[in-house]
Amino acid sequence: MLKLRDVTRTVILQNGNPLPILTGINLDVEAGEHISIVGQSGTGKSTLLNIIGLLDLPNSGTYELEDQNVADLGEGARATLRGRSFGFVFQQFNLFEARDAVTNVEVPLLYSTQADLFRRRRIASEMLERVGLGDRLHAMPGQLSGGEQQRVAIARALVRKPRIILADEPTGALDLKTGAMVMDLLEEVAHESHAALVVITHDRQVAARASTIYEIADGVLHEADLSQGVLS
Repeated sequence: MLKLRDVTRTVILQNGNPLPILTGINLDVEAGEHISIVGQSGTGKSTLLNIIGLLDLPNSGTYELEDQNVADLGEGARATLRGRSFGFVFQQFNLFEARDAVTNVEVPLLYSTQADLFRRRRIASEMLERVGLGDRLHAMPGQLSGGEQQRVAIARALVRKPRIILADEPTGALDLKTGAMVMDLLEEVAHESHAALVVITHDRQVAARASTIYEIADGVLHEADLSQGVLS
């Protein structure tokens, strides 16, 4: 489904010096595959996720999404592809403060098919029910706990059943029981739609659920061994 070859990303510091973040990423992800990416803070995990999700572009290397070179797409085409193909679960919940939970979850459906557009309230309500918030449909973000806001964000990411689900610390704000429920839901929706699931996490139990676990270090990926303490 997606293939990265020798992908690099460098940022320029305020003093003008370059800071390499990714120095040569190679990654293949197939439809229906579940992978985890672990590593120390500041190693470029979120940068990599942003590149995969078409929110950023690499400085060099190639990224092919379903056999299409992303570098050949204009900004508008990338935005369309991003909205159609990806579901994002960010560390920051990015909820609209002036909209209640169900309206937040409806937002991706405004760009969906006409049938889903007209059924968006019911579809969004059902997804909130699946994350355990069926009784909080009309609560505003400020009335929700951090864990509840995270579950609204997850419901919003999954409501269109994307082909690729990108989750950045999806259980970070949740207790163990709710975190396990959320991971069950992510995996269930991915299985239903044969979607790829890519999870960044510091949680050993969350990482261990994946079929393949990668560690990012020194700007490159390699398969990880959880017994070696890579999540410390």
